[in-house]
Amino acid sequence: MSEASNNTSKNTSKIEIRGLRKSFGSNEVLKTISLDVAKGGVVALIGPSGSGKSTLLRCINLLVTPDGGSVRVGDTRFAFGAGTKLPNVKTLAKFRATTGMVFQHFNLFPHMTALQNVMEGPITVRRMARADAETLARAQLAKVGLAEKADQYPATLSGGQKQRVAIARALAMEPDVMLFDEATSALDPELVGEVLAVMQRLASEGMTMVIVTHEIAFAREVADRLIFMRDGIVVEEGPARQVIDNPQEAATRAFLSHFHRTGALPPANAAP
Repeated sequence: MSEASNNTSKNTSKIEIRGLRKSFGSNEVLKTISLDVAKGGVVALIGPSGSGKSTLLRCINLLVTPDGGSVRVGDTRFAFGAGTKLPNVKTLAKFRATTGMVFQHFNLFPHMTALQNVMEGPITVRRMARADAETLARAQLAKVGLAEKADQYPATLSGGQKQRVAIARALAMEPDVMLFDEATSALDPELVGEVLAVMQRLASEGMTMVIVTHEIAFAREVADRLIFMRDGIVVEEGPARQVIDNPQEAATRAFLSHFHRTGALPPANAAP
C-alpha cells in the first residue's frame, strides 16, 4: 500500500529511498534499504544474484510495490506500509513516465519497426502528435547510433542494436532518471561495448542513472557511487573507485576478488 505526495523540501537528491522493505512470501528480499542519488549522479548496484538489486530498481519506479518505507523521485514521494493506500492508475502512469527503464531482454514489440517502437510511448502515453513523435524518435535513434536502422524490425537487429533501441525508447519519454537492469547481461560479449558506450554518453550528459550491473570495470569508470548488496541489505557503499579498489568489508572483497584475479580490474588497493 502506498500514498503519494509532493515533496517541496530543498533536498538536492533526485532519488531518495528510505527504509524500503519488500518480501515475496517468506523471503525478505529488501531489508530496510536507504539510499540517495544526486541529480546527475550515477549509482551502480552490484552484488551476487539474489541480493535484491533488481527488486530495488523495480521498487524505484513502482513496478514492484514495496511493503514499507518510502520512495521519492524528483518532487513526487510515495510512502508504503500500514495506513497508506495505492496511488491510482493515472498517478502511477505519470510517475513512471519520469523514470525510464531498460531491461535485460529488450522487450521490443516484434511487429513494430525500431522507429515505431520508439514512437509508441510518446504517442500513447504523452499524447504527442504523430509527426512530433516521429521527429523525437528519429532523434533518439540517432543518439544511440541507429538512425539508419529506423525502418528495420527487431528480428533483423543484433542484440546490441535491440538494446540500443530499447534505450532510445526510454529516452523518448524524456525521463528525469534512467534505470538499467542488467542491460548487457543477455548480450554476446562482442556486443556489450556498444551498449555501454551509449550508457557512458548519457552519464557524461548529466542523466541521473541507477545501474544494476556485473560490468564492474564499467561501473568503476562511469559511476559516481557504488553500492554492494547482499541478502537484501547494503553491505558497503561509497565512491565507486574507492569501493572497488579498496573495499572495506570482507564480503565486498570476496565478491570483487574474481574480477581483480582475472584482470578485469586493476589489482586491489591500486590508486584510483
